[in-house]
Parts: sequence; C-alpha cells; structure tokens
Amino acid sequence: MIVIPAIDLHKGKCVSMRQGDPNRETQYDDDALERARSYVAAGAQRLQVIDLDGALGSGENEQTIAAICQAVEVPVETGGGIRSLADAQRRLDGGASYVILGTVLVEDERSARNIIGALGEKVIAGIDARGENVRIRGWQADTVVHRDALIKRVANWGVTRIIHTEIGRDGTGEGYDLAALKVVAGLGEFRVTASGGAKTVDDLRALKASVPSNVDACVVGRALHEETIDLAEAVKAVA
Repeated sequence: MIVIPAIDLHKGKCVSMRQGDPNRETQYDDDALERARSYVAAGAQRLQVIDLDGALGSGENEQTIAAICQAVEVPVETGGGIRSLADAQRRLDGGASYVILGTVLVEDERSARNIIGALGEKVIAGIDARGENVRIRGWQADTVVHRDALIKRVANWGVTRIIHTEIGRDGTGEGYDLAALKVVAGLGEFRVTASGGAKTVDDLRALKASVPSNVDACVVGRALHEETIDLAEAVKAVA
C-alpha cells in the first residue's frame, strides 16, 4: 500500500477543511512547493493536489499545481474543477500524471465519458460521499446519486481507479471508514484509494490489515500538516 500526501489549495495556500466545510478551514503558512518537495524527500511515491477554488467554482490554482508537478519527480494526481477534456488536458500538459474527476461524473455523463475515453488510465474517479449519498461541487451540493451505483457506472465507462472519500470522516481524525471501503472494493475489478479520517500511523495499519488487496493506496492530508503522522514512518508501516 502506498501513502499519498494530499495538498489542498485555496487561494494559493495549503489548507484543510474539516468535512469539506469552507467555514471550518485551517490555513497553513508553509509554501506549497516546499511542502511537496518535503513529502517526496520523506518517501512519498505519489502526491495528490486538489484545487479547492476550482471545485467550488470560485477560481483556480493551475499555475501552482503546474509548479508543484515540475518541482517533484514523482507522479502527481490532481482534481478540483475539471469539467471537460480541455480542463483535464491542461492539467496533464502542466505536468500532472493523473486527473481526478468528481462533479462531472454526476452532472455531465457525456463529458465524463469523453474524458475517460480519451485519457484512459490517466483518469481517476473521485467518489465523495456522506454515507451512501454522493456529494459534488466541492462537497457543497447534495445529490440523490447512490455511491455504489455511481461506482459501478464509472467502472463500466472504463475507470480503473477510484478514490473513495467518506466526507463525514475527512479532517476528523476518526480513522478511515473501513466498512464502507470493504463494500466499495467489492463492487468491481478496479483499484481503490482510501481517503478521509487518518490521524495516526495506526489508522494506516488498521486500513491495510482490514481491507481487500485492491485497496492499495491511502490519502493523508491534515495529519501531515499537524504532525500527528510522520510520513517516513507511515510509508514504512504499510509498505
């Protein structure tokens, strides 16, 4: 299992939003590029960079994302505000290795399938849910879309990896939703990245010990900023 450090960008700054709530944002003073470099130095094999302004429809951080991609020698997956093939291609042209689709999977099937058809395994499906209900647009908009139905749908479209985020756990330090991940992992042949809730290395160990083998990656964000997880230790713990 690999550990993927997350860098969430809001107005060019590294932030964390508890359960995706902009009113519960913590802003960190460190430079995004330096943080990315430090993660790679500590052993990260991949980084995740999310444009929260893009996700919320209030701006974009594409220059910062491109600078991060160019500053590190590991693959970068990036999401937030990608609604078209042109959006996706622009991130890839900026140096990203993978693009994460979220809202467009629900709101515009034609565009989503176009992106997946054109970019194949460079596309990751971001399935963000509270329980079994999918949320979109930076987690601010609820939907009637069922998590499992959406996962099966995108798998049929050709997606080979999903990131499952339990919004209720994100930023809380309560650990990953292991029960949900077991269900999600059993829905198809795709690979799964777990996201939302890690606070200690023991949370990562519990994840690895409890889920099917196709859950082969985990995202850690706030815990790295707040130093409740040491990245080098985490990488070794679940290798």
